[in-house]
Order: sequence, then C-alpha cells, then structure tokens
Amino acid sequence: MSVLTRNEAQTRAQFLDVQRYTIDLDLTTGEDTFDSRTVIQFTARAAGNTFVELKPATLRSISLDGHPLDPADLTENRFPLTALTAGPHELRIDAAMHYSRTGEGMHRFTDPADDETYVYTQLFMEDVQRVFAAFDQPDLKSVFALTVTAPEGWTVLGNGIATHHTDGRWTIADTPLLSTYLVAVAAGPWHSLTTEHAGLPFGLHCRRSLAPHLDADADEILDITRACFDRYHEKFDEPYPFDSYDQAFVPEFNAGAMENPGLVTFRDEFIYRSAVTDTERQTRAMVIAHEMAHMWFGDLVTLAWWDDIWLNESFAEYMGYQTLTEATRFTDTWIDFGVARKGWGYDADQRPSTHPVAPDPAAVPDTASAMLNFDGISYAKGASALRQLVTWLGEKDFLTGINTHFARHRFANATLADFIDNLASATDRDVHAWAEQWLRTTGVDTLTPQVSESDGAWSVTIDRSGSRPHRIAVGAYDLALDTQPGPDRLTLRDRFELDVPHGNTAKIHPGRRPVLIVPNDNDLTYAKVRLDPESWNTALHTLSGIPDALTRAVIWNTARDMVRDGELPPTTYLQAARTHLPHETDLALVQGVLAFADTQITRRYTTPDQRPTALATLTDLCRDLIRRTEDGTNPGLRLTAVRHLIDAATHPDALLDWLTDGSVPGGPELDPELRWRILTRLCVLGAADEPAIAAELARDPSATGQEGAARCRAALPTPEAKAAAWHALFNDDTLSNYLFTATAQGFWQPEQADLLHTYVPRYYPEATALAARRGPAIAEAAGNSAFPRYAIDTDNLHLGEQALDDPTLTPALHRKLTDQIDDLRRALAVRNAH
Repeated sequence: MSVLTRNEAQTRAQFLDVQRYTIDLDLTTGEDTFDSRTVIQFTARAAGNTFVELKPATLRSISLDGHPLDPADLTENRFPLTALTAGPHELRIDAAMHYSRTGEGMHRFTDPADDETYVYTQLFMEDVQRVFAAFDQPDLKSVFALTVTAPEGWTVLGNGIATHHTDGRWTIADTPLLSTYLVAVAAGPWHSLTTEHAGLPFGLHCRRSLAPHLDADADEILDITRACFDRYHEKFDEPYPFDSYDQAFVPEFNAGAMENPGLVTFRDEFIYRSAVTDTERQTRAMVIAHEMAHMWFGDLVTLAWWDDIWLNESFAEYMGYQTLTEATRFTDTWIDFGVARKGWGYDADQRPSTHPVAPDPAAVPDTASAMLNFDGISYAKGASALRQLVTWLGEKDFLTGINTHFARHRFANATLADFIDNLASATDRDVHAWAEQWLRTTGVDTLTPQVSESDGAWSVTIDRSGSRPHRIAVGAYDLALDTQPGPDRLTLRDRFELDVPHGNTAKIHPGRRPVLIVPNDNDLTYAKVRLDPESWNTALHTLSGIPDALTRAVIWNTARDMVRDGELPPTTYLQAARTHLPHETDLALVQGVLAFADTQITRRYTTPDQRPTALATLTDLCRDLIRRTEDGTNPGLRLTAVRHLIDAATHPDALLDWLTDGSVPGGPELDPELRWRILTRLCVLGAADEPAIAAELARDPSATGQEGAARCRAALPTPEAKAAAWHALFNDDTLSNYLFTATAQGFWQPEQADLLHTYVPRYYPEATALAARRGPAIAEAAGNSAFPRYAIDTDNLHLGEQALDDPTLTPALHRKLTDQIDDLRRALAVRNAH
C-alpha cells in the first residue's frame, strides 16, 4: 500500500478544495463485506492531476463528471485522476469494502454472549480508505452527509443526529467541516441511554450484553460528562461546535478512545463487568474529559499535518487531568498522572526512538512515520510540558492564547507556529524561545540538589543535567513530633519556587538544614529528580510519612528511575514498598508502585535465582495490605492487593481453594475478572488444564471470557499448548486483535523459560512476516504482547539487534522492536549492576 507523503499532501491541498462527501453505506450485504457508494464534490484550482484513495474488496465502478473511468486503473490504494480541468468536479465511486477484525476501518464483532453483531469505524490516520473513497488528509476538510442501511433492529450512530426511515435506512445530519479521519459510524442493536444537557442530546451506548453494567454506572458517567462539558464552557469562549454528544463503548477497540466529533468511541472495557478500584474509575473519567477536550482541540481546530499530532494529544491529556481535578470528585488526578502516566513519557524519552514533542516536519515525511509518534512523548511528556508552560505563563494568559487560537482557526487547520503565535499574543513572555527549548528537544533533564549547611543556616542550589528551563517548587521537610505507629512522619517547613538555571543563586535559609529536601515538589515540571544523600536516606525511612501524596509520587518516581538507571538495587525498591505501602493512603500510588514491582522488578530486573525471594517479598506485602483492609473500609486497596497476590503466587493451593469457594477469605467474592485471573495463574503453575478452562468458559461465555480462555490455554506449560498458541498467533491469521493479544499475554511466562527457549529465535522472522501480512494494528500487538520480554539474556539481545537490520520490517514493528530491545538492554544492565 502506498503511504501518503507530506509533500504529496501539501501539493494536493494547494490543488484541491473539497466541498462535500455524500456517502451511502449498506451494512446488509453479508458478513465479509459492505457496500460503499461515495459522491465527492470538489474543485480543482488549476488544471492538473491528482489521486483519490480507497482500499476496496471490489471496485465496481468509478466516474468523473459523468464519464466512466476504468476500475483497473486502481493501483494499491490510489486511483489516478488525470487531466482535470480547473473548476468544479463530481467523482462517484461504487465499491464493496472488507469488514475488519483488527480494529481498523469498519470493525465487525459478533458478541459470543448473545450472537448479536456490531460494527463501528475507526478511521484514524489513513483508515478512512477502508470505508469510503476520500482525499485522505487532515487539511482537506469537507462537509459529510451519510446514509446507512442497517439490519432491522439496529441503531445507527454518527457524527450528527441520526434519523431512522423505513427499510432500515438511516440518515445522519450533515456535519460541519471535518477532516476525513474524524468521520464515524457505529451500528448494531445498541443498548442506549439518552438524556439532554445544555439543549443538546447526550447518549450512552453499549452492547446489549453489557446493559446491566452500563445502567449501574450511567449516573456516574453522565455526571462526569456534564461536569466536564460545563467546565470547558467556562474555560473556552467557543461553544461546543456539534449538534449532539454520544459516547459509544465498542468492542475490540485498539485505543482507549477516539475523539470523533459528536460520537466518541471508547473501548468497552470501560463498562465494568467486575469490581474496580476508584483509581480505575478516575482513569475512565479522565478519558471522558480527554476526549471531550478534543472536540475543540483536534476537531474544531485540526492539525494540518501529522507532525503536529502532539498538539491534539498533549492538549487533551493536560486538559483531561486538569479539568477532572477542577470539576469532579476526582481532585487528585495529578498524583495518578505522576506515578503512572509520567513514567510512560520518561521511558519513551530515554530510548533510541525518542523524538521531540513537536518533531521537525522533515522527521514525519509520511503517514507511516507519523503513526510511530503515538507514544509517551506525544501524550505524557507533551502534557507535562504544557503543565510547566501554564506554571510559567499563568493559566489566565494560557487560556487567553488558547481562545485566540480557537477563534482564528475554527473549522480549519493550524500548525505549531500558529499555536505558539496565538499563545505569544497573550503574554509578554518569550513563548517562541520556550517552545524551542521544550518542544524541539529530546531527552529527560535531571535535577539534583546541592545542599550546604554552616553557621546555623543552610542553602540549596539545583544542578541541572540537560538543557531546558524549569520553574519548580522545592519542599523542605522536618521530622514531625508524632506518636502514630509506623514510619516516622514529616512536616513541611517551607516550600519555595526556583527558576532553573536562572535565579539559581543559593538563598540562605536560617536554622538547621531540613531532613528532606525535594526538588520538583508538586511535580510541576518534567525531569528526573535525584536527592542529596541525607534526603535520600530520610526518604527511604519516612516515605509514607510525607504529608503530600504528590510529593510521595515524586520520590517513588525517583526510586523507579534509580532502579532503571542501575543506581538502586531492585531489592531495595521492593523493601521500600514492603515498608511503606501498608501505610500509604493514596490508592493510585499503591497501584503504581505495585505495578512496577510486579511487571518490571520481579519479572525482568531480578535474575531467575533472585526471583523467588522477590516474589516472596511481594507476596508478604500483599498479605500486609489484605490484613490492613480486613475491616472493609478500603475495598479498592484490598482488591489491588488480591490481584497482585494472585499474580505473584508460586503455589496453587490457596488459589484452588479460592476458586472452589468462589471467594477470597474475608472478601472479595470472585467476579469474572478475578476468576480468570486465578485460572490463568493456575495454568502457568501447571495446576489447571483444558477441562477447567472449558468449564470456566461455559460459566462466562462473554467476549471477555473468550479472551480469558485464550490467555489460559496459551499459558498451559505443555509443548502441545505452546505449539497450538504459536500457530494461532503467527500462522492462522484469524484471531481478532483482542484474541491475538490475549493469546500472546498467556504465551510468554518467566516460569516457563525452559519450555519457551526454542521459540525466542523463531519470534523475529515470524513476527516480521506476520506484520507484513496483517497490518499495523497486529504489528503493534506482535511487537508488544507477543515479544519474548522475559528472555533477559544476551542471546535474545543479539537476535533482536540483528532483526532490526531486516529491510522487510514494517515501520510499526520496527519501532516496537527498537523499544523492546532497548528495554531488554536496560534490564540486562540493571541485573549486571547489582
């Protein structure tokens, strides 16, 4: 398939003006394909040639201004339009298009719980061509008019209000000017809840089999939606620009959500079938706030080319967390951002594949390269940079600049230069210089305090390794006079702001030095932090006694970074977790620390000889947390501890008892998520078999149950089970995106290294071939979940390094392997450092 280059897009944007798409989709033609008829009305500004994109199963006919063209002229995904005259034209295309099983284009899903079928579009980047013919680039905005024919009993949703006619026909209200990738359709026998807010229809939609679970959470979801909607209208001068606001929770969705105007699609795991923690509810709320922010930044004002994708995602990420904090009961969202999301950015920024938040346009020459930038840099680092900008600029000036941006570019496209110019118009500060230092550079700065004490006074300066300016808070803490049990508690003596490196002259503070000095207190900048020796010693002994959870998050991130950089033994991190998490009051911190301890320390950073001791420490910690929650006052903490206790189990007896009893002693009762989690672990340990998996699947035949069964079967420690799973992953090509991921998650297990070692060298050539056959979504899954991440040895490293030289690697898989191999190299370095 030909990818669109930036130069081609610029040429076509100068050549064409696209006024209208009239699209007729027929979803009643069978299980494999649907019909797509498109009329495009456009104007050529001069005589010349161009092309239109589509990826049909069959191109039946195509005509230009009433004259038939030869369908055989379609080459890959491009149909040439030659000898165009200056002036208006009408292009008509009639095609059959393939349904997708990989979450790209028009995805089709049949629910195993009730055999109902649902379809929805995901047209991001270049997948509109899988649904209808288009001049597929973001700066050729147009009006879209859609008609959909669907089976009786289905509901059709789109970017605008949908109207049902006879014979299964639905028309969707014409859109305002949109980019092609933002068009959306979702159809099926949805369970729908509708209401009205601010004079607009609001809707929630999910599969019928999930109806009771949506009903249980509908008030919470709608409350969050209304609160964010109202808060954005307080921040933004431009009113919500579309005629309705639907949120559809759809199956087998590749991303967290997609900001289609008027029809946001979410992965339907956000409709909780099983118990979740309040932090997980906060995450759902943040995604709701994030996607709503896109209605303005991304949909109303859209990037001109994909080098500015960070403008969409960084803004929505920042606004999502900030608005949730301001407008809802989730007032501590930046703690979760700091301990969970921010590490995603730090990790990405230290890999060979790092890139500036705002890359040079030359570094994003085509859509294939643009797709690689959906990472922790465009999201977490970009949001951190904007948070630092607001700290430096002030929120009032920041919002003034944003509103100028919306006013100048509404229903049009804008670039980084436009964004910076609009911010600069609201302040006397040099925003252009700030952008060059923050948005055009790569890597993570490190801030380290240098503390001096003499003659009854102390001072601190901040050494900076890196190049960016930082506006930070420095926290100074003393031991508190406290008689509560557990680690010593601290109290804040002073918090003061510093500009680094400017204004970094040491200020003299009277009195003895504090026992703990924390740079980047309140986590307002994006930088790694190191503590001076006395402060670090204090932190190890008093971490849970620090009064502010955001400060604790900064120090836990410091410990995490030190482990990854080989400066702190993984066992020391585990022991700190064992000491402090039983006294931790913030659930997001507990979840973040346990996640790192589980997925990185016990599985990758400790050697096979060290792993039993590490698992024992983690198990003891989880038991401590369970004992702490015996009074029932903190079910989220108890659930978190139970999950990790299951995953760390080395003996099956207790898990078998829980599964038989249907409950953990003292609670919780086992819901489907916990039952599948236990069964997966039992399969890894060789304490469950195919009949047990089949029995559990009969108990839970849902889509999630199908994924659980696939995960369990792949986890069985037998040659036959591994061979079957491998064949399904790399040879069969029928697994959907979710079943592929579930199978891959079960396949690789650190306990099964001897059984799996022959598959490691097979992975690289077979993943390469798979990615070429099945496309970017499966390539992403193959490079992520299917990578042999627990083979931490030089043989795997060398195989991976050699694989990167293969010229047949697709860009998506090459990027994933680059990151995985760097993480493998880091894991080896951590092991060798201690």
